[in-house]
Amino acid sequence: MTKSITSTSRRRFLGGVGAAAGVAAATSSVPTRFAIGQQAKIKVGILLPYTGTFAALGHNITDAMKLAINQAGGKLGGREIEYIAVDSEADPAKATANTNKLVVGSKVDVITGPVHSGVAAAMVKITREEETLTVISNAGAGAATGEMCAPNIFRTSFTNWQPAFPCGSVVLKDGHKRVVMMYWKYAAGFEFAGGFRDSFVPGGGTVMKEIQVDFPNVEFQAHLTEIAALKPDAVYVFFAGGGAAKFVKDYHAAGIKIPLYGSGFLTDGVLQAQDEAAVGIKTTLHYANDLDNPANKKFRADFKAATNRDADVYAVQGYDTGTFLVQAYAAVNGDTGAKKQIIAAMEKATIDSPRGKFTFSKAHNPIQNIYLRQVKAPGQEVFLGVAHEALADPAKGCKMA
Repeated sequence: MTKSITSTSRRRFLGGVGAAAGVAAATSSVPTRFAIGQQAKIKVGILLPYTGTFAALGHNITDAMKLAINQAGGKLGGREIEYIAVDSEADPAKATANTNKLVVGSKVDVITGPVHSGVAAAMVKITREEETLTVISNAGAGAATGEMCAPNIFRTSFTNWQPAFPCGSVVLKDGHKRVVMMYWKYAAGFEFAGGFRDSFVPGGGTVMKEIQVDFPNVEFQAHLTEIAALKPDAVYVFFAGGGAAKFVKDYHAAGIKIPLYGSGFLTDGVLQAQDEAAVGIKTTLHYANDLDNPANKKFRADFKAATNRDADVYAVQGYDTGTFLVQAYAAVNGDTGAKKQIIAAMEKATIDSPRGKFTFSKAHNPIQNIYLRQVKAPGQEVFLGVAHEALADPAKGCKMA
């Protein structure tokens, strides 16, 4: 109660001063509410993994986001930035506490991340209730922009359904009718499997078996023996990060000659580590390293110069998150209190991304191309074509307030 009275009294006091300032504007030096706010830094919360199997992903997203903002002058809407990062450890059990550190503890103006879909579900539950501006820079959890969608929640990455859906059609076009699926047994794995199934089965394909692997288990040998015995026409998988690197090498070492398909996360960020084991793999994703557009060429050169690392899809998503924030806060001259105006600017945004220009759906997901890529030689993945143009996630269950 005391806080409320104090706050009201302060507003009345400032209002009275403002009225006096209207009479004697030339001598007044009392700042407005917005001017007071302008003196503070915009707090950008980052919830990403910096340790564990997804650590490389977290670093690339973070570094690329900061690169985009630095290239735009290093500020958001003219205001200095305070980055507050928390290691998510890709651990859903710690997600609520870690999100609260940023949202409740540090009172960030905007939160970005995470990588793990399970972490995203917990994060969005909190930010939805607290109405904290949220930009999902990787995790594809469909629920975040589906049944849990909200005006303050946006995604600059993908939904798990998006890159998986076109791959079913690709496999069928390649003449494969009988497939074994294998994926990590958690939210992302289920949604990638569902996306693939949504195009593969209606197109005439048969899923012989779905092998689920506990996350983050990377012991694949027994499952590979089963796949070889089943003799499908093709295998579709979802793994990412260090787990993807190990799966591809184990698959190759097992001598399995069955064509291997997956979402682009099977190779992105780990292609060099997979070496010759990855040759022949086809994947679908919202990015390809060799996309021939000016934004991509410049971005890859700039990211390499800044980090001495090669860019990947995770870096692209981080870069686009930075670009998105620059556009949003520029529209309100850095006024973090103008949430409705910030959201309106975000909804209308067009991002000139290294992946190609994209806009946002009513559920705040990217409407973007999904590309077909293939590993042609060790460490060399090439763009084959557009697997699906301007694909929007169906965002089932989304009822935007």
